[in-house]
Amino acid sequence: MEKSTIAEFYRDRSVFITGATGFLGKVLVEKLLRSCPDIKTLYLLMRPKSGKDIRIRLQEFTENSIFNDVRLKNGSTLNKLVVVEGDVTLPELGLSATDLKLVCDHVSVVFNCAASVRFDEDLRTAVNMNVRGPQRVLKICKQMLHHEALVHVSTAYNNLDRNNLEEKIYPTSISPETLMEIVETLKDDALKNATKTLMGKCPNTYSYTKAFAEMLLQQEHGRIPVAIIRPSIVTAAMKEPIPGWIDNRNGPTGLLAGASAGLLRVTRVDENLVGDIIPVDFSTNLMIAAGWHTAISKPQEIVMYSCSTSHQNPITWKQFRLYATEALMANPTKDMLWYPNFTCQSNYISHECIALFLHYIPAYILDFIARILGKPQRMVRFYDKAHKAIDTLSFYLLNSWRFVCVNTIRLSDQLSAIDRSTFYFDVREINWPEYITNYVLGTRRFILKDDYSTLPIAKRNLKRLFWAHNVLKVVQAALLCFIFYTMSHLFFSRP
Repeated sequence: MEKSTIAEFYRDRSVFITGATGFLGKVLVEKLLRSCPDIKTLYLLMRPKSGKDIRIRLQEFTENSIFNDVRLKNGSTLNKLVVVEGDVTLPELGLSATDLKLVCDHVSVVFNCAASVRFDEDLRTAVNMNVRGPQRVLKICKQMLHHEALVHVSTAYNNLDRNNLEEKIYPTSISPETLMEIVETLKDDALKNATKTLMGKCPNTYSYTKAFAEMLLQQEHGRIPVAIIRPSIVTAAMKEPIPGWIDNRNGPTGLLAGASAGLLRVTRVDENLVGDIIPVDFSTNLMIAAGWHTAISKPQEIVMYSCSTSHQNPITWKQFRLYATEALMANPTKDMLWYPNFTCQSNYISHECIALFLHYIPAYILDFIARILGKPQRMVRFYDKAHKAIDTLSFYLLNSWRFVCVNTIRLSDQLSAIDRSTFYFDVREINWPEYITNYVLGTRRFILKDDYSTLPIAKRNLKRLFWAHNVLKVVQAALLCFIFYTMSHLFFSRP
């Protein structure tokens, strides 16, 4: 049988991964263990958290259901995971002298996935994590005895003052050194006041700092071969490790979860625009392939790879909604508050009016009833949080860009047949109706924690809610007609 060139490359090699406990990082670790079975060691940078030391965190990490297939085939494979205590926000990543020597003596490929992905992060924290973090990782790479490739995860959503973004590093408004000096010099209040001016039209500190990280790597990488991966909106897995696998409510996942439960009835989206989403397994497969290709080709300049769909296989938000609605109706969740009936509004005033009637008025009524019954009042608070999340997303849902992915497609075309099958990332192969159905099922299973066995109950509930929904619509229509009739009668009956 034909062997995988990429898997053979990783044979007996050790890799170092930052951000392994994140969504992208988990899938990357699982894929390397499963599809590169002869890989030597995966060193995972991890910090103590919530009173748990790194050994406890590693144990919890490996118990995640994402590793079920690896555990079933060969549980000892998980012994290849070696955790080293550290933090990308600290000098030399906070590594002890022993761990630093261990990493520098054995690692040849580095995947930098660590980042602060909060859109509302303060600029000081975002710069320390997203700009200085990659700089610290690069410094460690320069100390490695056998270093062959650094794969850095950026984002497609930087330099958004352009509609058409190519696979190249765009100049920043000021140098990374100047930005870091400003952040170090200004006090908190002054920096907070200066942040908006510094960012200009950039919507958040995440996108802003990611662009500076790219520029810094270009300036300082020297002889270190570097590939930068630019994913768009990373969503549920298409195939691996499990179709529809997802572990967070970020982006469209939160909208799907809210709509599935009948809680979210309207959101601000321009349905005519392209929504650039990318399955998480496409991102991680591209990262692994880019690590291989960077190591064997040793490019002198940084190679950029856009991991996005707007260029080669676009889908509009309207198509997304229609496919998702069809899948929701066929696979409802049992814990629906109301009949799933999701609408999109790009106009702010229209959105706020609809949200008032479909979200807040019912929420206040339900909280009032809960208060009388002595139960927790949660609905208004839920919608406050949901609308805040929607506000942070609205910039991306009301605008559209085209992310050119020539390098990515070229790399895919260069792979052998077995590697194209194992490490697939050609977005032209995505079947959107099939993928979004799996996305809805994954949201139901992994986010709403609703097992497939409840589907018969859920369908019965959906039928009841359908009739209740339509009866309410009739009542509302009758009430409006009565109000209109009464008002017109009073108006025209005046002498």
